[in-house]
Amino acid sequence: QVQLVESGGGLVQAGGSLRLSCAASGGIFSINAMGWYRQAPGKQRELVADISNGGTTNYAASVKGRFTISRDNAENTVYLQMNSLKPEDTAVYYCNVRVPLEVYEYEFWGQGTQVTVSS
Repeated sequence: QVQLVESGGGLVQAGGSLRLSCAASGGIFSINAMGWYRQAPGKQRELVADISNGGTTNYAASVKGRFTISRDNAENTVYLQMNSLKPEDTAVYYCNVRVPLEVYEYEFWGQGTQVTVSS
């Protein structure tokens, strides 16, 4: 069973930085896309950024230029460097990975880590 362990959330002032990490384990041979989503109170979960196994990245317009996603394939870990944080970035951030198995692709989620940005 694939497990995702997230770390790095917390409380930061506006303009500050945080780095989120998500390590996948559980007999994984390969991972397709890895990504970060977030959900603020009363809002739907939204994509923040994702990265393919070849390194192609995709960002939400609201974070482009401030956040950077990266991955370490040897460690099955994905990172999200968040700079110039704004109060509207406050949310629970979830790691997402897509694991291929035969002809299927399975999606797994982390438990979520709280990011709070104070003004």
